Amino acid sequence: MSATAERTIAHPTTPATAPAVTTARAGVADPGPLGLAAFALTTMLLSLANAGLVGEAGATAVAMALFYGGLTQFAAGLWEFARGNTFGATAFTSYGAFWLSFWWLRTAPGLAEDAGSVGAGFFLLAWTIFTALMTVAAAKTNGATLTVFVLLTLTFVALSIGDLAGAPAATQTGGWLGLATAAVALYTSWAGVTNATWKRDVLPVWPRV
Repeated sequence: MSATAERTIAHPTTPATAPAVTTARAGVADPGPLGLAAFALTTMLLSLANAGLVGEAGATAVAMALFYGGLTQFAAGLWEFARGNTFGATAFTSYGAFWLSFWWLRTAPGLAEDAGSVGAGFFLLAWTIFTALMTVAAAKTNGATLTVFVLLTLTFVALSIGDLAGAPAATQTGGWLGLATAAVALYTSWAGVTNATWKRDVLPVWPRV
């Protein structure tokens, strides 16, 4: 697999803050801000490489994909299950597993070469479809979350084209879209933890329910 294809095996992943929970278990803090932060920072690192801004960031994204984007985000999804939040649970566990898959594709001996650009492209295409479907559900959460999913869908579309068509310009576009996705996700995480800590709406997320 080419260096470009290896850098764009995965992205942006994912995920977003969950809608309001009505059946939250007492004593369980909202895991949404944690899951969003894990998603945002991992996405930011890989997007810096995909956009052609900092090529070395792609290597650090691999480590982040295992411990923060992967394991931490997956754990956040499990806590969303405990809180009765179907959207948050589906999003965080899925994109946590996405980043774990990315880590495995980049570190397993010979796997990236066997997959090649076509295999990586179809991997991204599968996540494009999933993200587009999640965007429909996100329309009933809040404006910040919906924006994350719209941008993430566009990111996956661009990266899929980049690998399947061998189009570096599409990969670079996906990198810039990924940076925008990461920025909105980080804001949404910031809003969630700040509003919970201050116990009032300090930063808006524009509820849609």
